[in-house]
Amino acid sequence: MPKAKQEKRTLNIRGHVDNPIVDESAAKNVTKLIKDNNIQFVDLKFNDLPGLWQHFTITTTELSAAEDIVNSIWVDGIGFDGSSIRGFQKIQESDMILIPDPKTAVIDPCCEVPTLSIICDIYDPITRKPYSRDPRYIARKAVEYLNKSGFA
Repeated sequence: MPKAKQEKRTLNIRGHVDNPIVDESAAKNVTKLIKDNNIQFVDLKFNDLPGLWQHFTITTTELSAAEDIVNSIWVDGIGFDGSSIRGFQKIQESDMILIPDPKTAVIDPCCEVPTLSIICDIYDPITRKPYSRDPRYIARKAVEYLNKSGFA
């Protein structure tokens, strides 16, 4: 019996002008990965400006609490204090948003408790645009520039 062609649906992150597109099927695959492997925690990771990994851990219920992906962490992100990250924000403008990239989800083989590791993009909560000092955003801009200029 031939396999039915699965439709790939993507969602724009609300309010973003320069937003990435959330791959709904990738987000659903993360939910399946969590259930199939009894994952207890999700480690949200990002790089600071000098290139060091930063992270914090949430429970899987925080990641998959909303069955409707439009009202979930995949679209709205999760807030964190950018003033505590070297090279980011001053204390008076410290609110930042992390938006997980579901395509980067992997099971962390080093954790005693089953943990999923996901790399995130950083956004400004006011403008809802990518944060200019996010190394992933800088790398995307560099690739875009090289493509436009004919170097790549």
